[in-house]
Amino acid sequence: MTAADLVLTGARVRTLDPARPRAGAVAVRDGLIAAVGDPGDARDWTGPGTEVIDLGGACLMPGLVDSHSHPVWGLSMTTGTDLSAVRDLDGLRAALAAAERIDGWVVGYGLDHNAFGGRPLDRSLIEDALPGTPVFLRLYDGHSAMVTGAALAAAAVTGPRAFAQRSHLATDADGRLTGHLVEHAAMDLVAEVMPRPSYAERRSRLIELLAAMAATGLTGAHVMDLGDPDLVGAVAEETALPLRLRFAPWCMPGACAEELEELVASQRRGGRHWRVGGVKFFMDGTVEGGTAWLEHPDCHGQGTDAFWPDPRAYSEAVRHLHRAGVRTATHAIGDAAVRHVLDTVESLGPDGRLAHRIEHIESVPDDTVPRFAALGVVASMQPPHTAYTRADRSDEWSLRLGEERSGRAWRLRDLRDAGAVVALGSDWPIAHFDARAVLATARAPRGAASARGGLTGLQALEGCTTHAALAAGEAEVAGRVAPGLRADLTALSLDPVEAPADEVAKAPVRLTVTGGRVMHRGV
Repeated sequence: MTAADLVLTGARVRTLDPARPRAGAVAVRDGLIAAVGDPGDARDWTGPGTEVIDLGGACLMPGLVDSHSHPVWGLSMTTGTDLSAVRDLDGLRAALAAAERIDGWVVGYGLDHNAFGGRPLDRSLIEDALPGTPVFLRLYDGHSAMVTGAALAAAAVTGPRAFAQRSHLATDADGRLTGHLVEHAAMDLVAEVMPRPSYAERRSRLIELLAAMAATGLTGAHVMDLGDPDLVGAVAEETALPLRLRFAPWCMPGACAEELEELVASQRRGGRHWRVGGVKFFMDGTVEGGTAWLEHPDCHGQGTDAFWPDPRAYSEAVRHLHRAGVRTATHAIGDAAVRHVLDTVESLGPDGRLAHRIEHIESVPDDTVPRFAALGVVASMQPPHTAYTRADRSDEWSLRLGEERSGRAWRLRDLRDAGAVVALGSDWPIAHFDARAVLATARAPRGAASARGGLTGLQALEGCTTHAALAAGEAEVAGRVAPGLRADLTALSLDPVEAPADEVAKAPVRLTVTGGRVMHRGV
């Protein structure tokens, strides 16, 4: 064969290719895997220009992919003070008092609903710590925010508004705005007048973020928003993106036929290591925010409405895109939301198999589980989210759902055992992007999901490789170590299938290769 650009040897290669499950060396040429073989084959693949890397016994595997992430939109979502370590109201007030001002604003993110100790979210809880200061605090789930009266005034928001999507400005019994902004449309009212990072800052942070992601072994991400194509395109022209980014722009309630056709046309956009591929929908919000669409109300009487006020319009939009050959991903957390999406895909007929996916799937009944495999609907799940719940179910998520529904939290193993494709991700910045943490928590879920047990080591690895490829419609070009496939590869110091989950979470990353280029070299 023609000399390779890169040869990786001295490795324990877990290929996930049924034709050759194990190997000892891999050759890469022109961004693709050129050969897979034994260590003795390496000398036949090398030439004067070949880079040879001895992995010293590390485990080489298909490149890890985050099947649900927001690396571009997340730059705005993570602006300001990180509040993820705040555990109670006193801690929140202290953090806000010490927070850096951005053009006179205090902006924070990652705030856990549990920090309020079950109290209704109200700006009076924080305004005394920052009198007269415009404050915007994004809750960890990304679907709601807490703002002060000064922030509402800056946005000229004086009372409730009507939105096309299921979104609202919360009020108290007297009709006063509490400062709790529920879902995207409500948050956007204030976000539009907040200080924003400059283009240069966002560009710098994006490059830094993608490099940090690659350092955890990630070679790709399914991006569940449109992000900023101009920014990503400009960076991709200047340098090779460390991760392949596959963007899915949003389709929101009220979208007309012309807007749907624009989404179809957007599928042609792309460049080196990035492309638009699919469309993202929301069928509901979050359990903690009271906006998950449930078959029965939560403990506060909430959760009875879909994000699309007319769920039939959602179904018709999916059918429109399906006829145009566009894949869809739908955010559906509650059992009613998941059921409606499954019903919609069922209406597409047999050619809907493996073309559509559901994101999150936090609590579903027994009769829903086998439908994923039967209909070929991909389950896209984020095991790190389980850490926002507690094993004793004293957390907001569990309390809202009650004993029965919280007892069926994150049914990763049940879905896999039923034959479903289960793609895994982090949902950064909702949870950390570290691919090793995704693998570890898939095997050992936290909190309310801990009693159910998790995936096997092999199933977890498949969730970030072969099943991620199936979720993107890329099984013929990615997800395995085999000749002719993309040279996207990850090397860890240990075998993530055989090592204990807690060791996988902190395993050194020896090498990350994307498109045949070394993007990260570990010690």
